[in-house]
Amino acid sequence: MANDEDDFHAFVVARTPALSRTAYLLTGDAHLAEDLVQTALFKAARHWRRIQGSPEAYVRRILYTQNVSWWRSRRHVREQALGAYDAPAAAADSDLRLTLEQALARLTVRQRTVLVLRYFEDLTEVQTAEVLGIGAGTVKSIARQGLGRLRTLAPELAELVEDPA
Repeated sequence: MANDEDDFHAFVVARTPALSRTAYLLTGDAHLAEDLVQTALFKAARHWRRIQGSPEAYVRRILYTQNVSWWRSRRHVREQALGAYDAPAAAADSDLRLTLEQALARLTVRQRTVLVLRYFEDLTEVQTAEVLGIGAGTVKSIARQGLGRLRTLAPELAELVEDPA
């Protein structure tokens, strides 16, 4: 039992920063991102023995489905300006990062979620559809609309939102 707790603690310490970045991109709000990560980790802790072989995928799926549940219930949906957040270190160009964050914040929750899953998490349309419980055609449509809106909101991001087709 103690070994399970140690393994879970090590996972939390090692993966919370990456999970938090994804949660922030999904929600566009630092506080909601914290809530989302805490909810996902709480749910994972209850099933830790069963998921030890691939906890990362399990916890990420909880992040996505919980976020979908929140935007479906409209309970946690609210458009807000982005607060201070330690964005991914890989985004060296802070101006570009800020522009992207501001543009993502102005998308609908569904558009932002689909774009994060497709392009940040690198899921296929089919995988994204499975995670969100919608059709692959719907994912394609939402992604097209979201990319179009990004092009309008932030033309300086053109190289990032080129049409993948």
